Amino acid sequence: MPIGAVIGRARVVEILDPESIRISELQTHHLTNSERVLFKTRNSEHCWKTDHFQEKYISVTREAAHYLAERRVQTIGIDYLSIGEFGNGGAEIHRILLRAGIWIIEGLNLEHVDPGDYELICLPLKIVGSDGAPARAVLRKLIL
Repeated sequence: MPIGAVIGRARVVEILDPESIRISELQTHHLTNSERVLFKTRNSEHCWKTDHFQEKYISVTREAAHYLAERRVQTIGIDYLSIGEFGNGGAEIHRILLRAGIWIIEGLNLEHVDPGDYELICLPLKIVGSDGAPARAVLRKLIL
């Protein structure tokens, strides 16, 4: 993983759709090439309030994954444990994004983070032969 994928300017985008991250809402945010985008959804309000895994959470649709690949964003993050829907094509969403060279950060809690521009510092542990790793992610508000 290139360190630049997880350190640098990032944009927190609030997703209002109560079910999924869809193309129609992504288009309103005008995502750009090489951008780091963190999706704040209702997951931050609901899913982190319990110790039990929530099988219903807001995730990226197949069409939205292809859209993100076409936009050539560099990194995406989401505020629950997977970018893909539980038990229904979640692995395919990961493959679409990873094949497009998009790095994925999962498990963010963005409950107290406002939409806007930030500096992202996310340092995953280097684990040889792994396809994922625990990390500490920090956002620092950019003053423009």
